[in-house]
Amino acid sequence: MQIGSTKILTSARYIYLVAFFALLSGMFYPIITHSSWDLVIFGTLILFVGLAGTVSIYKAATADRHKKAYLIIGLVITSAALFLVYTAIGKV
Repeated sequence: MQIGSTKILTSARYIYLVAFFALLSGMFYPIITHSSWDLVIFGTLILFVGLAGTVSIYKAATADRHKKAYLIIGLVITSAALFLVYTAIGKV
């Protein structure tokens, strides 16, 4: 019984993250204005890239080995997310 409930909790966690990020990136704006969903999808992907970078930085703080590698990878991914944000708003 433990294995099934673990899979359900894991899938619920990811569904929650997708729903939260979609709401955070402005899911209701295209519904109200009848515009394109492209920016919502792009914003959600940017949030997931930023999450991956911050998780890697967290791993750098808590890992016993490869701390420098986790830190470098986390900073590069987080910088890529910042670049994507500036690309989305048209500043690049």
